[in-house]
Amino acid sequence: MSATNFNTKNDTYRKLMGNGLTYRIPRFQRDYSWGEDEWDDLWQDILGTIAEGGEPAHYMGYLVLQSTDDRVFDVIDGQQRLTTLSIIVLAALKNLQRLIDEGKDPDRTRQRLDQLRQTYIGYLDPVTLVPRSKLTLNRNNDHYYQNYLVPLAEHLPQRRIRASEHGLRKSFEWFDRRVREYVKTKPLADVGMIIAQLIESMSDRLFFTVITVTDELNAYKVFETLNARGVRLSATDLLKNYLFSVLHRQRENEHELRNLEDRWENMVGRLGSESLPDFLRMHWNSRNAFVRQSELFKVIRGQVATRDQVFELLRGMDEDVDLYLALTSPEGSQWPPAWRGHASELRMFSVRQPFPLLMAAKRRLIDPEFETLLRVCVMISFRYNVIGGLHTGDQERVYHSVAQRIANGTLTTSASVLDALKSIYPADDAFRAAFADKFIKTTASRNKKIVRYILCELEKQASGQDFEFESASYNLEHILPQNPAAGWEGFTDEELDTFVYRLGNMALMESGPNREVGNADYAAKKAAYAVSMFSLTRKVAEENEEWTPSRIEARQRALAKIAISVWRVAQLA
Repeated sequence: MSATNFNTKNDTYRKLMGNGLTYRIPRFQRDYSWGEDEWDDLWQDILGTIAEGGEPAHYMGYLVLQSTDDRVFDVIDGQQRLTTLSIIVLAALKNLQRLIDEGKDPDRTRQRLDQLRQTYIGYLDPVTLVPRSKLTLNRNNDHYYQNYLVPLAEHLPQRRIRASEHGLRKSFEWFDRRVREYVKTKPLADVGMIIAQLIESMSDRLFFTVITVTDELNAYKVFETLNARGVRLSATDLLKNYLFSVLHRQRENEHELRNLEDRWENMVGRLGSESLPDFLRMHWNSRNAFVRQSELFKVIRGQVATRDQVFELLRGMDEDVDLYLALTSPEGSQWPPAWRGHASELRMFSVRQPFPLLMAAKRRLIDPEFETLLRVCVMISFRYNVIGGLHTGDQERVYHSVAQRIANGTLTTSASVLDALKSIYPADDAFRAAFADKFIKTTASRNKKIVRYILCELEKQASGQDFEFESASYNLEHILPQNPAAGWEGFTDEELDTFVYRLGNMALMESGPNREVGNADYAAKKAAYAVSMFSLTRKVAEENEEWTPSRIEARQRALAKIAISVWRVAQLA
């Protein structure tokens, strides 16, 4: 992004609203959504800056704007804050108008009202002499804002209006009351002056970091940079605004815009705003050339430029969204139990690299073959990601390449897909070696869940008994305790750190006996293990007179041999 396309500076609210500058909320930006919690937070911040001895300034965060002339700005991020500050000014003007109506110093109060309105709300165009608003809201909110709030209408409509318009009305009424309450705390010698001073002080002490870009692509790059630094902007809104701008530029019918908005909002409602960019990338990569998240907007902007392309994108997203939701939230899907189980395993592993392949496979292959691939992705993920900890970038490229070949009809059966996935399926020897050395720190709840899953699968292979790994009837037992007491002096401090989270040091144990043995020495634990319902736990007692680093390593090597049979795809071996 060149310097000529990007500018950043700190500005107070007064500077933002001065010098004839105007701001537009993009037509299809989200509606006004702030409520009482946000209003109260902002109001308390304002009072904190204008109180005697209060902070000299209050930081309002990033404001991302798009402009080609540095006079008219589209608000990419910050519309809720700018709209609410404008409403606070309008609430102050309402209080001034009330003073005028009551005949309280009407001439000077009128001067103050007109000056504040011109500075912060709107101005008279010197050429056309037409009043111009400094802030234009989106298509759902601007009519209410311009026709009722800006003119300080005596009666604000409350029926047959949108929820966001109710939000605008409630915000105005809430701040109207706050301004009146504020005035009551001050001497009543000059109420108009107190109200004017409130707005002037607020405007001088609230400041933003203002980032100005020249087009949507640069705005998206700013989003990526700020998001990487922990500043939450909405990629979903940015993508939506671009797609809608394509239709708007082509002067499409209003009903098409409404249809697109309804479909988009339905999708966002099902996915959540933060999940939509991830879904969109998975969807895109299941049908098109590979793209990274940081380049997604650029690619879409380059390839989705007409009405037909916009609706083609939406149709494809509609087709894939159910699959994505089933993969990310399998418990809520209508999938068969086996499918839900495999999807739950992928989620537990925090593995998403196979998603584009699975999307392509679900569209093009028959259900039994899709189920086969779903299971295979679990096996590969366990070997490659969970145990091997191998580089996911290489794995992602293979999954994408195979997804493309499924999408274009080159691969038409699960057997042909399996053959194409061989390069990311760790061979038995490599997997056994990685498993034999694996440690998983179970202080994290996700890791504890994975270890329980591993031990239950190994138990099923060894004894034929199928245990639910999330059951509360048994616990994960660390044979060498995480916090050892007396009786474990045979382990050095270094060995304690090295071996306590090795898979060979962990076992399943019934909840009651597990609590009873606690951090006891091995002799006490061994007696409890000997009567356990878990065969692999009983085997610890049967095969080990004492518990030492060498015995942990030996047990883990034995478990690794079992693991080869559990997480195995014969066609890939």
